[in-house]
Amino acid sequence: MSDKKAIKIKTQKKQQTNWKKFWKLGAEEFNTQFFGVTEEGELTIREGNYIYNLNDIVKKYGTPTEIVFPFILEERLEDLHDYFLAYMKIGGYKGKFYYHYPMKVNQNKEFIMPLISEGAHMEVGSVNELWLVKKLWEGEKFYSKLRVLCNGPKTDVYIKLIEELRLKNLSIIPIIEDEHELERLVKYKGDVGIRVNLDTKADTHWDKKVDRFGFFSKELLDLPKMRNLKLLHYHIGSQITSGKSVLEPIEEAMNLYIKLQKNQPSLDTLDIGGGFGIPYEKKPFYNAKKMSEKIVKLLKKMSDEAGIRHPNLAVEWGRYIVAPAQITIYRVIAEKPIPKANAKSWYVIDGSFMNDLLDTWAIHQKWHVVPVNNANTRAFKSVWLAGSSCDSDDKYTAGGNYVLMPKLKKGEPQYLAFFDTGAYQDALASHHCLLSSPAKLIAQDGNIKIARKRESAESISKLFGWSNGDHK
Repeated sequence: MSDKKAIKIKTQKKQQTNWKKFWKLGAEEFNTQFFGVTEEGELTIREGNYIYNLNDIVKKYGTPTEIVFPFILEERLEDLHDYFLAYMKIGGYKGKFYYHYPMKVNQNKEFIMPLISEGAHMEVGSVNELWLVKKLWEGEKFYSKLRVLCNGPKTDVYIKLIEELRLKNLSIIPIIEDEHELERLVKYKGDVGIRVNLDTKADTHWDKKVDRFGFFSKELLDLPKMRNLKLLHYHIGSQITSGKSVLEPIEEAMNLYIKLQKNQPSLDTLDIGGGFGIPYEKKPFYNAKKMSEKIVKLLKKMSDEAGIRHPNLAVEWGRYIVAPAQITIYRVIAEKPIPKANAKSWYVIDGSFMNDLLDTWAIHQKWHVVPVNNANTRAFKSVWLAGSSCDSDDKYTAGGNYVLMPKLKKGEPQYLAFFDTGAYQDALASHHCLLSSPAKLIAQDGNIKIARKRESAESISKLFGWSNGDHK
């Protein structure tokens, strides 16, 4: 073999293996470590010894489709537990660690059951979410040591259900938000938590100049002694974008915790809430392993300097656990030219961003989009993506830039996968233009299971009071 021919073969092999890197797959720092691309340019995901070809799946089950991967949920929760427990052991930290899954992030059974089976505790924000916990509790679907934190406005019905479950020996803690709730729960005999509105502001999706949740620090320090106050809680925001903004609120909250303990000796747990972000755009981002080490070191240092026992630590990192465990796949159904823009064409998809991925419209969320087929093409086009509703806001433009996708081939469908769609999108979904919600599939142990079929016109119309086409 000539040197020239050998170089050509090596170059071809290098090009074949570069597609995974090109699409930022197989990278743990981007939460894409399980994904890859075949030599034919088809998107795959590996679960242990099982490999799912996503192009084959959507050809069989159609689109739009959401695919849930329970093994990713389980692995991420197990890793998070291991990080904190390891650093607590290494550092001689005496407090306990509790992970509470915030149900609002994704209430689907396919998400909640794997997390409970892996030892997650729960956090609820409404009486209806607590009702689901009750059904699970009565059905003995989780272990007896499960702990439940109750946030959200405490209505009469909510408080009644909290008391009912407490009397059934469920470990349940209502978190007091304001003076009104403090008065209403003054006779509650179980443990309670209390929420603080911190002065620290974080880099998040949201403008937090004004926050309506929780007490100010001075109000908490002026409270009389509470025999059953166990937990101090805060929530700084959603999708925190820097490690600094994770640590600074913890430091402020811990300073308050130390002061509170002088008058509230029953206090033993610091709940740092949620907001821990993920790298949606697949750019360098802080990670849970390093942050868990920094959090444990910070809490230990501050506790030791103040001469108090190390607090138990509770976290409510929902998005971090569940977002990477689902992808949403669409088919391109039309192409339209764009005369003057960063993109050359519109690719119209067979679903709706406003309905299925509402954060696209609501907070201009940027997504990582990868072709399910033709991922090894060298014929690309810069495009914007349009949903199938009649609304001009039903679009994804990557912040006004463009999305690089394969050029369409005549007679061949083109499928696109949106990554990290497991957080909030289902709960916020709607039916603008009466478009159908995607089918939901579960990929587990090498098998594909239909969790929910794609909606029909009849099933959607019933949601709006129509029955079998009869409007009477």
